Amino acid sequence: MEQIAANLAAVRGRIDAACIAAGRAPGSVRLLPVSKTRPAADVLAAHAGGCTRFGENKAQEGLAKARELAAVPGLEWVMIGHLQSNKARLVARFAAEFQALDSLALAAELDRRLQAEGRQLDVLIQVNSSGEASKSGLSPDGVVGFARALTPFDALRVRGLMTLALPSSDPTLVSACFDRVVDAQRRLRDAAVEGQRYDDLSMGMSGDFELAIAHGATEVRIGTAIFGART
Repeated sequence: MEQIAANLAAVRGRIDAACIAAGRAPGSVRLLPVSKTRPAADVLAAHAGGCTRFGENKAQEGLAKARELAAVPGLEWVMIGHLQSNKARLVARFAAEFQALDSLALAAELDRRLQAEGRQLDVLIQVNSSGEASKSGLSPDGVVGFARALTPFDALRVRGLMTLALPSSDPTLVSACFDRVVDAQRRLRDAAVEGQRYDDLSMGMSGDFELAIAHGATEVRIGTAIFGART
């Protein structure tokens, strides 16, 4: 627990420093600790350090953890990984946000399941900013049309965009990924789709979050820098 607390403090300090370097106010970028594969004890340690939202990438693991920690006040669960339509029913039960929406079939199934649960879900559209075939997400050019097609789904509240940048040590290549998402955000705002907003940019992880903040990220997803290397 002490190590997680120390790691949290270090990460928050780096986030604030990156904000200041980018001419942004400290505290203007939200931290999403990524608790996937981590035991409930690690979530509790981060919660003791002031974290209330946690990122999971597998619906069954996320639901199990949500049930195990149901008595902890104020916890919210954010699904950040690719989701198959047959897992939508699980996400509809417990998640506060889904950050990897890139399929109309999945949107329809999520909406149907959420309507049955009497719930709504914040969603971010996933953008494949690196062009890698191995990654999910829409091309930047397909984002506006996709956003327009989401308007019939009343249970889905579009809040912004998410991306995973190219895993590269070259900051020029990584920056280009973030720039593509910022440009997609601009085009979405110009399109002004009714009932949707695009303020949230979830981009940046343990290896590149400072660069993401320099490019306008409003939330960074941090796992290993907080919880340590995964086994």
